[in-house]
Amino acid sequence: MECCGNQQGPGYASPADAVKGPREKILFVTCANVNPEENPDALMSVDVDPKSPNYCKVIGRVLMPNKGDEVHHLGWNACSSCYGNPLASRKHLVMPCLNSNRIYFVDTRDPTNLKITKTIEAEELKKFDVSVPHTAHCLADGNIMVSTMGDANESNKGNFILINGETLEVTGTWPSPDSLPQKFGYDFWYQPRLNVMVATEWGVPNKICRGFKVEDVAAGNYGNHVHIYNWREHKLIQSVKLEGFSGWTPLEVRFLHEPSSPHCFYGTGLGSTLYHLYKDEDTGKWVNRIAAQIPVKKVSGWSLEEMPAFITDIIISMDDKYLYASCFLFGEILQYNIEDPYNIKLVAKANIGGLLHNETGVKLIDGQEQTKPSYVKGKRIEGGPQMLQLSLDGKRLYVTNSLYSIWDNQFYPDLLKKGSQMIQLDIDTENGGLSVNENFLIDFGHLPNGPFLAHEMRYPGGDCSSDIWI
Repeated sequence: MECCGNQQGPGYASPADAVKGPREKILFVTCANVNPEENPDALMSVDVDPKSPNYCKVIGRVLMPNKGDEVHHLGWNACSSCYGNPLASRKHLVMPCLNSNRIYFVDTRDPTNLKITKTIEAEELKKFDVSVPHTAHCLADGNIMVSTMGDANESNKGNFILINGETLEVTGTWPSPDSLPQKFGYDFWYQPRLNVMVATEWGVPNKICRGFKVEDVAAGNYGNHVHIYNWREHKLIQSVKLEGFSGWTPLEVRFLHEPSSPHCFYGTGLGSTLYHLYKDEDTGKWVNRIAAQIPVKKVSGWSLEEMPAFITDIIISMDDKYLYASCFLFGEILQYNIEDPYNIKLVAKANIGGLLHNETGVKLIDGQEQTKPSYVKGKRIEGGPQMLQLSLDGKRLYVTNSLYSIWDNQFYPDLLKKGSQMIQLDIDTENGGLSVNENFLIDFGHLPNGPFLAHEMRYPGGDCSSDIWI
């Protein structure tokens, strides 16, 4: 599973080299349409270079050829895992779609002229009894691996497909024949030097697509396990059940960037808990523990009497010093120092949108203080902090505020009327600290064929949530 040669390929030789890389100038952003029956989704190029005359503007985009896709996450056809291969090129973004089961491949070499070069249709996935593709990672052998969340009928079944990086054709599923697929699927991260992959669960696709319902949790339609695989043998070796309320819906999973590190973190959405998964050096077994919990808040004016923070994304700085977690419902971004992974410490918090500020109909009870809404350039930030992307040097955190259009409409109906935004936080990398950059705002609500809901973000040269080292 290693690339050959000593010449430079895509990405960086190590995380330490990535930290020293040039400042990001372009962000690629998936944008679902608020009117999916009338207008298609898009992939957009955004200028984030303060020295550019187009700073904070969309400088390129490609509309999908179909409607109702729900473009969501992004991955690359090649990354730093192929740094040693001069023949490898980071040129295609892999774009799975939640609602249509399509996978688009977009040529990004000219950010001002994005082009769709290939589409894998839902029928191709059904041949392998999979649907609802979600996370895409490039592999060092030239393949692309994509997690899937459903079977051919969009019932619950977690699996993974392999796509040839040259032909962009599905070649099969990743697990070995004697390794049963997961009950649910969602995200994954692999650490080749430790011969391990960790995968998480969301829920039953045909339940998720109708919105969040509490009764679905009680009915077992959401996940509460993480799964550990032998990377070389493609074989499931351990499943960990997350007990109690804190374990519901484990979502984004991240290993530390140091490729020999045995430490991994993931967050639960409904459970609003950060977990630490690590390999015990004495026993060789993988151990799971709670690293931090965010208590629910008692509220009135909402559908339930208690509201979870709902951790929807986490990201780790390239130097493995800080972890950031987005709390979609609370409207908070949390910064943890994780230098000691067994004793992580909350060092900063930023309030951005959410349901708990004093311009929503939700009220905190039991004497809890209501926050003020977030305004940037005179515009109120709608929705809650969702996807995160961090600069390689760890000094800038980009934030979008859309989760999934059907859920957005349920929790933040104004978001679908106005479209979403992207903001930037400045970070104190020495002592910890977060502050909103008052000069940075990208509004996706007034673009042609919109409004749009911005979600996942990627840099042309690699980033903190797509690059993996071997």
